[in-house]
Amino acid sequence: MKTVDLRSDTVTQPTEAMRAAMMAAPLGDDVFGDDPTVNALQERIAAITGKAAALFMPSGTQSNLCGILAHCGRGDEYIVGQLAHTYRYEGGGAAVFGSVQPQPLLQDAAGRMALADIGAAIKPDDPHFARTRLLCLENTWNGHVMPDHYLRDATALAREHGLATHLDGARVFNAAVASAATGQGVHARVREIADHFDSLSVCFSKGLGAPVGSALCGSQELIRSARRIRKMAGGGLRQAGLLAACALHALDHHVDRLADDHVNARRLAEGLSGIEGLTVKSAQTNIVFVDVAEGRGPTLLDFLKAHGVLATGLIGLRFVTHLDVDAAGIDRAIDTVRRFFAEAPAVPASAARTGPY
Repeated sequence: MKTVDLRSDTVTQPTEAMRAAMMAAPLGDDVFGDDPTVNALQERIAAITGKAAALFMPSGTQSNLCGILAHCGRGDEYIVGQLAHTYRYEGGGAAVFGSVQPQPLLQDAAGRMALADIGAAIKPDDPHFARTRLLCLENTWNGHVMPDHYLRDATALAREHGLATHLDGARVFNAAVASAATGQGVHARVREIADHFDSLSVCFSKGLGAPVGSALCGSQELIRSARRIRKMAGGGLRQAGLLAACALHALDHHVDRLADDHVNARRLAEGLSGIEGLTVKSAQTNIVFVDVAEGRGPTLLDFLKAHGVLATGLIGLRFVTHLDVDAAGIDRAIDTVRRFFAEAPAVPASAARTGPY
């Protein structure tokens, strides 16, 4: 039976139509700037986000890294959430490669740093301190859509203090699909979100279903700087149009269907709710988090895997819906979780594992 892989929306396989687009793509050498498909993608995503330019990169991690280093120099710092991807899950790249100090702040359950905390973290112009240069936010964050008023107020606060702003928008299209007003196009909504920021990173290899790639979007000056940093980071690609064609196909065909992933995430959350031993956090987009009582998370993960359902367990159990999982797969995942609690004996309190599960 086919595995239901809910570990991440990065596990998607290219569709046949996407593969055909890849094979038909006109190619050049992107390091020389003459790959027509890469150039078309960069122009397209810059237009969608309302920025002057964009730069195609192999990964979101590299896109965020190049963005941070284009905004900040050695001895500078960026303000970021304690659990934000750019701080916690990208190997400390800004500090390691750029000598840029992160200033992590506590976040609430929806991923927001308090405005008062942001203001207090901005350092005075004094040689004792790193130079505060940048505010980094994330949308979506653990599946939560950042509300407009927060994006507006946080970025306005940054600008008042002379800071630049960067958005880790790996799933910004999910945010746009989930928050677009009635009758508003998704691209117009992406533009509204992007308008709050000087730069943003957009991922094509998550919900949009391309096999590889992200783009950094910003001003012409920022992108010129980022291109040099990308080269130093080993991100200069040659006939990258093969990959850019997949991203272009995704922008043409996979944006509106993100709503299906959101429906499936709600279906999963509703199906798991009410199971004794589980606490299910509501799904706004395509990510569902579940806390498992009595330290049984690892055992549940093993049971799911043995029955052809995959999830992750770094910060509670995480299930991510995507274009390769349909409603039948969601129902199978729900049934498998129910079977676990029906068949597996409870863990004695004395043996319960402590941790994030």
